[in-house]
Amino acid sequence: MAAPATQDLWISTFLQAQAAELGAATNTLLAYGRDLKEFSAWLERRKTGFPDTQREQIEQYLIDCDAQGLSRSTRARRLSAIKQLFRFAFEEGWLEANPAIQIKGPGRKKRLPKTLDVAEVDRLLEAARRTGRKEADRVRNTCLMEVLYATGMRVTELVSLPVSSARGDPRMLLVLGKGGKERMVPLSPPARDALAAWLHIRDETEDKQVADGARRSKFLFPSRGKSGYLTRHRFFLLVKELAVEGGVFPEKVTPHTLRHAFATHLLANGADLRSIQTLLGHADVATTEIYTHVLDERLSELVLQHHPLAKDGDDDG
Repeated sequence: MAAPATQDLWISTFLQAQAAELGAATNTLLAYGRDLKEFSAWLERRKTGFPDTQREQIEQYLIDCDAQGLSRSTRARRLSAIKQLFRFAFEEGWLEANPAIQIKGPGRKKRLPKTLDVAEVDRLLEAARRTGRKEADRVRNTCLMEVLYATGMRVTELVSLPVSSARGDPRMLLVLGKGGKERMVPLSPPARDALAAWLHIRDETEDKQVADGARRSKFLFPSRGKSGYLTRHRFFLLVKELAVEGGVFPEKVTPHTLRHAFATHLLANGADLRSIQTLLGHADVATTEIYTHVLDERLSELVLQHHPLAKDGDDDG
């Protein structure tokens, strides 16, 4: 198969294949596109392009990225996009050899995820019950937070839930995760109650809107925006509002922090890693294992704070 005539066509053809074959998420495709356009522009400034790229040029690009002060994670992500592009090009017959196949990147520096203790989560849930201009807003906010903490869903999975998944007082929800993979997540009794209360108000509100000529929404958390459902950005801002209202440091709280809290609290109460992996939708249990380090760190902090022998000057009494 002949290679595309321009570098932009290389990128767009690659992204289309990622979307069609792997079901890559929109945000992933946007990130790949940005990274590959950066590399394409770098090559053009050196009067060359994708068809003539050699290993040495990719390595020089990574050195330049480091010199610009780009973070380890950004450099690793850019190399990942480049490696996937050239692997695709080689498999499609656009290149006789893959120039990126043996390049090793900086790797990602493992950072322990921020999490919340149970008391902080309780304050956020309580804040959701009293935050909102109208009763419908308060009931929706409560449902969002209860379901998020009960299931550990990713933000996009939560806000884009179809309303059909919540019908019939379900004990479990079917979630469409990364790469189009489905999984089942259980609902706690408080989450089921919050879901039922929100469904009642949501349906009443929508019936009135449909009577006035509006179209019925297929989403559990409908919105008038382009996507048709509550956006990730709006939910992010809502969680910050709830943190302020609940007396929790806003810097500690994001929607993803609730996902981390879900996993950490399950592990602390005896759940096994494989079960948590399934609930979170992690492809590899190694991703889930980071929560064991979070738990170890919290236990160490408890010992240092509360054990009498860990405190200076306490051994004289």
